[in-house]
Amino acid sequence: MPVALEIVSPEKLLLSRPVDMVVIPASEGDMGVLEGHTPMIVMLRGGPIDIYTGEQISERLFVAGGFAEITQERCTVLANEAIPVAQLSRAEGQRRLAEAEAAYAAADTSDPTIEDTLLDRIQSARAMTEVAEG
Repeated sequence: MPVALEIVSPEKLLLSRPVDMVVIPASEGDMGVLEGHTPMIVMLRGGPIDIYTGEQISERLFVAGGFAEITQERCTVLANEAIPVAQLSRAEGQRRLAEAEAAYAAADTSDPTIEDTLLDRIQSARAMTEVAEG
């Protein structure tokens, strides 16, 4: 049985359809979601969302962080930003990484909240660079 997947960014609903499985970049590691999954809310790190039809990845989206709410029937991803992997570029990932590293170097990292936010930006930019196809 499929699981209902919704991916929402601040701008719009990006995707809403049943899928066989989705693998999300949870903050603690990649997480597969099938119908009947234990309900939970997880933080997302920057990384790819793999959408499966049967046993094949049919679509990939990059998210730059956010949250996912999982129920037994549904996975709703609330993404800070979501981009189809085919539209990513290494140059953009490298630009974001340079900006994030410069912001970290200039910041007062004695505040753990600021430090965590900046480290999340660095991780997301690195993941974008790694996932980009060209």
